[in-house]
Amino acid sequence: MGKFIVKKTSTGYTWSLKATNGEVICIGEEVFSTADSAKNGCASVAKNASVANIEDQTTEGFETAKCPKFEIYADKKGEIRFRLKATNGQVIAASEGYTAKASCKNGIESVRKNAADAPVEVAE
Repeated sequence: MGKFIVKKTSTGYTWSLKATNGEVICIGEEVFSTADSAKNGCASVAKNASVANIEDQTTEGFETAKCPKFEIYADKKGEIRFRLKATNGQVIAASEGYTAKASCKNGIESVRKNAADAPVEVAE
């Protein structure tokens, strides 16, 4: 089972979702003012990931999906990434860059699997 890690930084609190093997699957896109608000961000990912549609923006003429959704896209360096948007369209999580779309899709499935019942640990 994965877990969310909330960390205090010099500017506030951030979070990451780690898989069972300790690898970071995705990170929060926001810096929160309190640990509790960062925990709420984790809860939002857990809630939205399991029901999110997938919109593959790397495919020509892709169909726009309804939020919540995972968007698969190519960044400026040509790496494939995903971002999770909540029902309101706000980006709530983002991935690392992948060299292959299949790896990016595996990352999405890992978020779906690990976020649902992941405990939240606060590392001050």
